[in-house]
Amino acid sequence: MPAPAQFFVRLQEGIVGGFAPPTPKEVHELTRSLDNPSNLLIQSSVRQQGQPHPVPAEPKSLPIPEVSTLGADDPKNVDSRVAELESILSQLPTEQPPGSEDIYGMNIGIMYGSDNLEWANGGPAGCSGGTSTVQPTEAQKQQFKRAVEIVKGLTEGN
Repeated sequence: MPAPAQFFVRLQEGIVGGFAPPTPKEVHELTRSLDNPSNLLIQSSVRQQGQPHPVPAEPKSLPIPEVSTLGADDPKNVDSRVAELESILSQLPTEQPPGSEDIYGMNIGIMYGSDNLEWANGGPAGCSGGTSTVQPTEAQKQQFKRAVEIVKGLTEGN
């Protein structure tokens, strides 16, 4: 499966709330647009210990090298990793009803959108919550963990 020409992915660590809504620890947003297809735009916010809110970092841009110059397994092959991410997410379940439970148990949510796929998982926020009618298998939990690794790797530029 080739990588999409344009996509958006948002990873948020800190999706489970209690009485109050969740307090994100990290939020990373990655965008590839048709306006600038040779760069991956990255915006991150990280909440420092003892701080109430994440602090935005300087936006950065990760060049997307021509696929023809890299092997499929080269860690700098952004297209290959995004194609893998989309393939993984397309096969993973989400909680039902939405926002009922953090079914992957990592306190991490991913929101992904491209021309091929829209996918998002979440967790209970504030007073909402409950038990999801859908539960992932152990293999699916490992695949979700791999999806998180891909997004965090791209965020860090490696």
